[in-house]
Amino acid sequence: MAAQKINEAHEHIAKAEKYLKTSFMKWKPDYDSAAAEFAKAAVAFKNAKQFEQAKEAYFKEAEAHTNNRALFHAAKALEQAGMMLKDMQRMTEAVELIEKASMMYVENGTPDTAAMSLDRAGKLIEPINLEKAVKLYQQAASVFENEERLRQAVELLGKASRLLVRARRLDEAAVSIQKEKNMYKEIENYPTCFKKTIAQVLVHLHRNDFVAADKCVRESYSIPGFSGSEDCIALEQLLQGYDQQDEDQVFSVCNSPLFKYMDNDYAKLALSLRVPGGGSKKKSPVTPQAGAGGSRVEEEEDEYSGGLC
Repeated sequence: MAAQKINEAHEHIAKAEKYLKTSFMKWKPDYDSAAAEFAKAAVAFKNAKQFEQAKEAYFKEAEAHTNNRALFHAAKALEQAGMMLKDMQRMTEAVELIEKASMMYVENGTPDTAAMSLDRAGKLIEPINLEKAVKLYQQAASVFENEERLRQAVELLGKASRLLVRARRLDEAAVSIQKEKNMYKEIENYPTCFKKTIAQVLVHLHRNDFVAADKCVRESYSIPGFSGSEDCIALEQLLQGYDQQDEDQVFSVCNSPLFKYMDNDYAKLALSLRVPGGGSKKKSPVTPQAGAGGSRVEEEEDEYSGGLC
């Protein structure tokens, strides 16, 4: 079966090369027909698991389309070549080709397709290169933002923010989450703004910047529905506990369902949050309902808290 497909592919390449030849009676190559034959050859090679040869056939298809000024089809062929590199586990090269294809989509006047290509490239490279994936998601978000498609833009920006947190690039994550929050406000998705405020506070506290965390909450009071919401109350309790070095209160809030069931990268920030000077210690079980109310254990610990400051 594989041998038959390989022979079929070579037949299509021979036809394509014939279309590209010129003669006394044929002054211009038939790029359109050649591209179609190269595409058929690529599919045949792919079915025979000959990915290197399939990639080369897609390259030739892209070149024929480019010569025919059919940039959209050229970009599609480059993306397909990139997929062959992906199947060969050559992810970095695959992403480079998809990036090149995305630029051709933009040049062709189809920016939405360009953004979707960058998103695909980001997913491919994410397991092996977080920094590259962040850049690709940010580029894709920018393309959608320029097209005033904020819902698509903010989704991609969210991917970049989570990866920045995972990479512990918290200063950049704080900026990225703020941009997300602004977009969600613009499209009037206020409940998601509340969640972004939680993410902001967690990032700022991990940056040891209590002032910035407090400012995020205070600024969010202007968002319709935030004041008095469960998100708002939880954040007020968290900041109060953090400011007063009340480990039990911080532990209780960070282990509540509201925080534990956030996106995984933010949930990890909540679970790993420590009060400065308090360190990490074993705790007797504390129910979320205990809140800020002082137990006898807390009162005994408070006797020593002043000496640690």
